[in-house]
Amino acid sequence: MNDTKFKRIFLAISIIIPFLLYCGYYYSMVFRHAPYKFTEFESMQFEYGPGDSLINKYDSRTGDYQYVNAKDSLVKTKIHLTQLELSYLHHKVADLGFWDFPSNQVMEKDTVDGAGHKPLHYYIAFNYKRTNKKVMYDQEYNGPQKLVEADGMVIKEIQTILDKAEAREKK
Repeated sequence: MNDTKFKRIFLAISIIIPFLLYCGYYYSMVFRHAPYKFTEFESMQFEYGPGDSLINKYDSRTGDYQYVNAKDSLVKTKIHLTQLELSYLHHKVADLGFWDFPSNQVMEKDTVDGAGHKPLHYYIAFNYKRTNKKVMYDQEYNGPQKLVEADGMVIKEIQTILDKAEAREKK
């Protein structure tokens, strides 16, 4: 009985301990060499507009923000996002799978609606010390539904943060 118990314990130790050590080593290397770490974050660009005219732009490095308002006037201002806001965006887009999005999600030919409006195009870039992720997205893109929804959520999150930051800067 003791011999069987000893064999089971020895077998468990000889399998479980090396497995746990390997898992610890493997995942520490994965996290250490992850390409998109917030500690290496440098800047973010967000641009959008009808067709190829990406007239609405934001660059977190300079804080330059320009957009066309409801009166069709071009507004230029400076908005500096806080580290908390940038961290939130970094983690939110990571949760939505942004790092796995295809870089080109644009229709080959622009469609025009009945009023002569072209669909909005979006350019989103997150820049890091060792790498960057850039995505060009067309509002009329007809890719997988989950990808289209995730694109919409990324755009909404960025726009929401920019709107809040602009309201904060105006006070």
